[in-house]
Amino acid sequence: QVQVVESGGGSVQAGGSLRLSCVASGDTYCMGWFRQAPGKRREWVGFIYMRARVTYHADSVKGRFTISQDNSKNTLYLQMDNLKPEDTAMYYCAASQQWVGYPTNEADFGSWGQGTQVTVSS
Repeated sequence: QVQVVESGGGSVQAGGSLRLSCVASGDTYCMGWFRQAPGKRREWVGFIYMRARVTYHADSVKGRFTISQDNSKNTLYLQMDNLKPEDTAMYYCAASQQWVGYPTNEADFGSWGQGTQVTVSS
C-alpha cells in the first residue's frame, strides 16, 4: 500500500484560510480528504481522480474548499478558505491505487494518513 502523510494544519480565526498538503509515496488513482470532529463520524470532504484532474467536493465545503494536485510530486492539496468554527476537525488524507466509482466512503480508500488538526475559532 502507498503511504500518505498530511501537513499544514493549524489554528485560524473564522474567515481565515489554510492549505493542507498530502504526499503519497507512489502513484495513486484517486486521493481524498476526510475530516472528523470530536464525537462525530468521519465525514467525506472531497476527492480527485489524479490523472484526470477531476474533483468532487461535499456540499458542506463546496465553494470554500478546493482540492488540487501536483502529479509530479504525488501531492494532494486542500485549500480551505472562509473557514468556519464548524470546520474544526482532524483532517485525513486517503489514497486508492485502484479505480473506484465516486469514492466517498472510508472503505473506498486503502491508505490513510495520521491526520492533521484544523481548529477554527470564532
